Amino acid sequence: MAATKKSRKKSSRRKGSTRKKSSGRKKSSGRKKSSGRKKSSGRKKSSGRKKGSKRKYGPKSGKKVKRAMHEYKRGELKSGRSGRKVKSRKQAIAIGLSEARAEGDKVPSRKKSS
Repeated sequence: MAATKKSRKKSSRRKGSTRKKSSGRKKSSGRKKSSGRKKSSGRKKSSGRKKGSKRKYGPKSGKKVKRAMHEYKRGELKSGRSGRKVKSRKQAIAIGLSEARAEGDKVPSRKKSS
């Protein structure tokens, strides 16, 4: 067992290896330093809002969702046919949006599940 320990110690040491002194300068980590000026990413940055973008949801539909969330927080919101209490936030939002759709407010169409 003593012989195996000695062989391990010998393998961990290197013959004639001396530690080099640092020249005072750090080695680069492989990345080039920037020359002060940023390179453009190819796209132009727009300030503020995108041109031609519209609201996905109308203000009326926001009010419907707000009312549904208010009822949900108080424990008063009930689901459509069964009349059971709603237990999740997502369900409350979905109820508000579906009510808004029924009234004809500006709301994107439902995602179709496959």
